[in-house]
Amino acid sequence: MVFALPQRRRIEAALLIDDRAAILAKTSRENRMTFWTRIGDIIAESAGALSAAVTAFADTLRGGGSETRRKVGFTIAMIALSAKMAKADGVVTRDEIDAFLQIFEIPAGEERNVNRLFNLAKADIAGFETYARSVARMFPDDAQILEDILDGLFHIAKADGVVHERELAYLERVAKIFGFDDRSFARLRERHVVGAAGDPYLVIGADPAWDEVRLKAHYRRLVSENHPDRLIARGVPEEFVRIATERLAAINAAWDIIERQHGDRRRDKRGRR
Repeated sequence: MVFALPQRRRIEAALLIDDRAAILAKTSRENRMTFWTRIGDIIAESAGALSAAVTAFADTLRGGGSETRRKVGFTIAMIALSAKMAKADGVVTRDEIDAFLQIFEIPAGEERNVNRLFNLAKADIAGFETYARSVARMFPDDAQILEDILDGLFHIAKADGVVHERELAYLERVAKIFGFDDRSFARLRERHVVGAAGDPYLVIGADPAWDEVRLKAHYRRLVSENHPDRLIARGVPEEFVRIATERLAAINAAWDIIERQHGDRRRDKRGRR
């Protein structure tokens, strides 16, 4: 569906948030209310054609935008793609709902906006690929925030104790649309699905042939890039820090295994002398 020009302009106007207002009360309850009200405005303007609204938002956000607008874009992406994942899986469990609520702190009275957005996305005849492409267009030069979205989707998918086959296929396709290659998706899958029993080098995206100096430098860079403060600076909602903490824990756990392996090799070499 294509919006008539006046309707598209109203949607774009609803998305234009004064940067000064975003700065004034960055972490206050009033700011969170404004944030969720802005999402409600997008829903109201969508007139049931949510995929078209998301496309319009992608056009307005592409190339920059205030921190609050980026947070709105991120949140819309998470809600819409979570809804489409639920449709692909065929069921939404209580654990998955709780996992979503761990990511976003929703002020009292704003739950209806989240529910409306979720249900509109789930019922929309537009396929999940349409949504994924729009999300990719929101952040065309920011692979990290797209990985944040995938991490959030994995967090929700595994909340009931297992990532189901249809969920995994859905996540892999979304990752492809986001521009992630097979190895990059394998790294995400290893971190969320396989865990400590898997390949620690794959978890941190390193080559086992690297020497210790290069491995350590790579690990330190990952720790710096995945610090929760860096996540917030990228325009991800502060509540999403839980995901950053999980990611950092997985990186540290993988590094501990690698360090032990290298320590064992050094001891073996000394023992053979």
